[in-house]
Amino acid sequence: MRTIDDRIVHELNTTIPTASFVGKVDPGQTCKELYESLMDAHTKRERIIKDCISQTSAVVKTLKEEREKAHEDAALLKQLRKEQTKLKLMQSELNVEEVVNDRSWKVFNERCRIHYKPPKSQ
Repeated sequence: MRTIDDRIVHELNTTIPTASFVGKVDPGQTCKELYESLMDAHTKRERIIKDCISQTSAVVKTLKEEREKAHEDAALLKQLRKEQTKLKLMQSELNVEEVVNDRSWKVFNERCRIHYKPPKSQ
């Protein structure tokens, strides 16, 4: 799902012309399309990660409640720890997502700032 972010430099290099080729491509339209693609990808990924966090949090909560009833159940404790680890990984993935997004926006702004002004929502 991070393909657009992984390839943003290549995408910009191949679609945004240098000063000598400006007449052949509309860099404003290209930047606008790339902006919309980035926004869409970032929104979808964040929503999916947050949905996973929400679902895993619910599982952890349920397992904690079950563990309070059965203190000695080793299998239940193992499952709880596994789910807690999964939850921590998903939460750290949100931090990774922020770094990836920041990098992509930095590259986008460096190359597209003179061709396209995005809406103030970013």
